[in-house]
Amino acid sequence: MRAFVALDLPEDVLDALEALQSGLPVGRPMRRDTLHLTLAFVGEHPQERIEELHDELSGLCAPPFALRLKGLGSFGGDTPSILFAGVEAEEALEGLARQVRSALRRAGLPVPRDRFRPHVTLARFRPRMGPSELELLNRFVAERAGFRAGPFPVTSFVLYESFLHPEGARHRELACYPLG
Repeated sequence: MRAFVALDLPEDVLDALEALQSGLPVGRPMRRDTLHLTLAFVGEHPQERIEELHDELSGLCAPPFALRLKGLGSFGGDTPSILFAGVEAEEALEGLARQVRSALRRAGLPVPRDRFRPHVTLARFRPRMGPSELELLNRFVAERAGFRAGPFPVTSFVLYESFLHPEGARHRELACYPLG
């Protein structure tokens, strides 16, 4: 099973993200049903390991909190591969991500080595974007640098299974864990 742990986004935030995506001049926007904030990518593992992770996640205790999306950014340096909406710093989110990573470790799963950089992926780009496409993307990001959505309450997190398809990944909720 290919899995990840994430926060779902409320409808009004999804509406704001879709409106933002509608003006995107290049790239492949993510579908509404795949917009989320990843706490940890689990990867592909046997179902038994994912069940062990479920048991560990079920025991986590963290308070509900509020989040706000803020600004746009990209991963990939001079040739971006991903456009994302940033997340305003929130210690409760960082704490939850640390707990999820500890749960991965206890379940015998590898813990992502990269540091936690909370974001919502908005679009993906093909390798070697041309100069004119890059200019359009840079203008888009600069004109929307003040993007904000929220605050919104975070009262749970979710374990998802992910299926890869030519049109993009499909996600299926395996379990939802309440905070509080």
